[in-house]
Amino acid sequence: MNPKQVFLSVLIFGVAGLLLFMYLQVWIEEQHTGRVEKKREQKATSGWDPINYLQPAPRIMITEKNQEHSTNQQNPKFHMPEDLKEKKENLLKSQIPTAILTKTSHTQGEDQALGKISGSSSTNKLIEKHQGTRTIFKKFNEMNWPLDIRPLNKSFVKDNKWKKTEVTQEKRRSFLGEFCKKYGGVGHPQSHLFHMVSRIYVEDKHKILYCEVPKAGCSNWKRILMVLNGLASSAYNISHDAVHYGKHLKTLDSFDLKGIYTRLNTYTKAIFVRDPMERLVSAFRDKFEHPNSYYHPVFGKAIIKKYRPNACEEALNNGSGVKFKEFVHYLLDSHRPVGMDIHWEKVSKLCYPCLINYDFVGKFETLEEDANYFLQLIGAPKELKFPNFKDRHSSDERTNTQVVRQYLKDLSRTERHLIYDFYYLDYLMFNYTTPVL
Repeated sequence: MNPKQVFLSVLIFGVAGLLLFMYLQVWIEEQHTGRVEKKREQKATSGWDPINYLQPAPRIMITEKNQEHSTNQQNPKFHMPEDLKEKKENLLKSQIPTAILTKTSHTQGEDQALGKISGSSSTNKLIEKHQGTRTIFKKFNEMNWPLDIRPLNKSFVKDNKWKKTEVTQEKRRSFLGEFCKKYGGVGHPQSHLFHMVSRIYVEDKHKILYCEVPKAGCSNWKRILMVLNGLASSAYNISHDAVHYGKHLKTLDSFDLKGIYTRLNTYTKAIFVRDPMERLVSAFRDKFEHPNSYYHPVFGKAIIKKYRPNACEEALNNGSGVKFKEFVHYLLDSHRPVGMDIHWEKVSKLCYPCLINYDFVGKFETLEEDANYFLQLIGAPKELKFPNFKDRHSSDERTNTQVVRQYLKDLSRTERHLIYDFYYLDYLMFNYTTPVL
């Protein structure tokens, strides 16, 4: 083959290769465009838009007006009185910075009525972003998902002193039930079933399911479950490490599907919650203001590195000394340097209270009273009482409204609003008073 033929052969192969490359490039671009358009269509029809926590959400204000009317109604309704709209607008227009967190009561409406959740159309749209209501409820109904509120079995309760607690409990259950009926599967109902029940502890003897909410009395609740299981004679003799690292208690995700559904439909399901701001500050104090071999190197180092300009080498190496403001920046960052943690995760994503219908809703603010009433309901031994001691750092003042107020003083008004927006659903679901920020 002479040089001329070689040259022509190379030229032909080169042109053919170029044409093939151009064809493949066009084909790849068409495929990519098709996928993008498909995603846009799915997004437009699904209603599952990402939430931007850098933009404050509309607030739902709760009133305690019309006491007589509220106490007589069986089911709470959701609406916004006209005079409240003006108050809401005036509040948001106010330019006076304040670091005060106020609470008129443990829960608005529990002493008088269920309260009224009210909201504008924009508020309803916000909540609808969190739901996959019709399709997900249909899916779970087909699986005999326990959605209806069951009456509590009060056959073990013989003492009349629990009447007030009983009324409060019914109001809480009704309020949460009505909220979930109104707004549907709030949270992330797309989650896998085994993940949804992974925080639920099982006590088979008394047929109890307890969903763990950290910083809301969970350590002492685990002690109670261990006593009920016959693993200890007294809750006061169980150490912190035995509670959290002993692997003595089973979680619901350790059972097969049949075992999970049977227990969800027949056991008494309990959840204990806490004011979101108090719970957040309590978690920060526990994990970052005391020596900690896990949270300092894992969370502390990452937080200081990203949110503290000109951090010293010692802080970068050991992760100690995280400031509350830095911790809040981490919490609100959509690109966190390290993931979320159960101690400050939203209750709506820990326990799925609009998909798992809890029979008992306790609150940290009335923990001892609620817990001892619950022990009566499930027929626990009469001598068993809920322990009231502080699990760790017993010399520290308990995190309360006054303590929270001191921590919020270090934040800007916008940062305080964004924390509220982050825990928005928890405030609504459990009827906690909207803080004045």
